[in-house]
Amino acid sequence: MVDLPSAEHVAFVAVAVLAGIVAWDAYWLTKQRRDVPELGSLPGGGFAWESEGVHEMVRQWGNLGSMAAMMVLPWALLEASDTPIIYAVLWDVFLALHLISLLIPKRYAITSTHLFADGQRYPWERLRLAKRQPKRRIMLLRNGWGPFGPLPLGGDGPSLRTAQTYIRAMEQARSGAYASTESE
Repeated sequence: MVDLPSAEHVAFVAVAVLAGIVAWDAYWLTKQRRDVPELGSLPGGGFAWESEGVHEMVRQWGNLGSMAAMMVLPWALLEASDTPIIYAVLWDVFLALHLISLLIPKRYAITSTHLFADGQRYPWERLRLAKRQPKRRIMLLRNGWGPFGPLPLGGDGPSLRTAQTYIRAMEQARSGAYASTESE
């Protein structure tokens, strides 16, 4: 018979992994201001904008609901698993910090080569605009990620319309370049 690890060890690992995720996200959040220092039309062509908390709530609504459920679940299992309560408290603290990080206004930028979102840089070759677009955000898909690839962008209506115009131009330029290399 195989001995399973104790509930306390499993809880420790789960909380440590969550703490690592929160620290990782905090790093990327601080990086976004360096990557996108100015807003509006960019000197080399492109566009940068910033969202507000309400835009991030619209952008992240699914994640927010999932996090709320994840905050409640451990409490139902504490007694049955004989896990110390401190792990449930720490779990909720780290999830609350993660929730807050999801709601912090973000900076986005579109250049001729990359999209800057969430403190990260995505080359256009790895992104595509989703065929069906939600009303109050832009939905991009990361190539090769399947159902785990949505990359929503938040912001106010005018910024999103401008950004979508730039994104469509990037897609047309990319498909034009692809068509010209095929014909050679």
